[in-house]
Amino acid sequence: MSTVTTDAPLGDIEFLARSPYRIGALSALAEEPRNRTELQEAIDASSSTVSRLLREFEERRWIRRTGHEYETTQLGTFVASGMAELLERIETERQLRAVWSELPIDSCELPVEAVTDATVTVAEASAPYRPVDRFVSLLEDTDRFRFLGSELALIEPCRTEVCQLVVDGMRAEIIDPPGVAIDVLETYPELCARTLDTGNVTVYLHEDLPEYSLCLLDDRVAIPGYDPVSGTVRALIDTGTDAAREWAESTFALYRREAEPLPPLEEL
Repeated sequence: MSTVTTDAPLGDIEFLARSPYRIGALSALAEEPRNRTELQEAIDASSSTVSRLLREFEERRWIRRTGHEYETTQLGTFVASGMAELLERIETERQLRAVWSELPIDSCELPVEAVTDATVTVAEASAPYRPVDRFVSLLEDTDRFRFLGSELALIEPCRTEVCQLVVDGMRAEIIDPPGVAIDVLETYPELCARTLDTGNVTVYLHEDLPEYSLCLLDDRVAIPGYDPVSGTVRALIDTGTDAAREWAESTFALYRREAEPLPPLEEL
């Protein structure tokens, strides 16, 4: 006979977390009414386990029986939704934990909630260019690319690919510090001239850019994390959430308003 814990919310959280089937079963019933067989198939559990779960849920008033089917009550739906949100948050935290110190989330004031569906790509000893490769793969499906930052470690390893995409029709806007822009123009004069001649890219200069870099690739936002010692890209986080896009759009627009267009090459 199970005992219902009523003295503290942690008791019910512990109850749900203690079994690998309880959260899955409650979520499955919150999605749609199911009979015992359907619930058993949904969570891949034994008949006895399903019987026990249903009894425990009924004791907590989380589910009700209608004919041969079970469905969540409003209380059960409320709990299932809250647990799903908690699990999503924990999954996001686990994904970011190992690279948090290398990603400028705190400095750019991007809410963690904005990266709940983020793809995190981390460099490894056997694959040091994984973040750059991920960036290039995103660029290949991008029609409009915008970049803001004083650090070119993300673009430098793939500058030829970026320029070729611009030549092929990708529209780009880049906001750089004057010193960085001039250094790139002097180091790669032919490549830059060919790219600028397309009219597909506009370069702006800004004296006081933030410490982080920001990439907008159509409907996705990407932020690289750099190794402070080597300056190489150690991680790349990219996401398509509405919150991230709104933050990125407003941030880019702010610096774009303050920036000056790159003068003609002959004036530099």
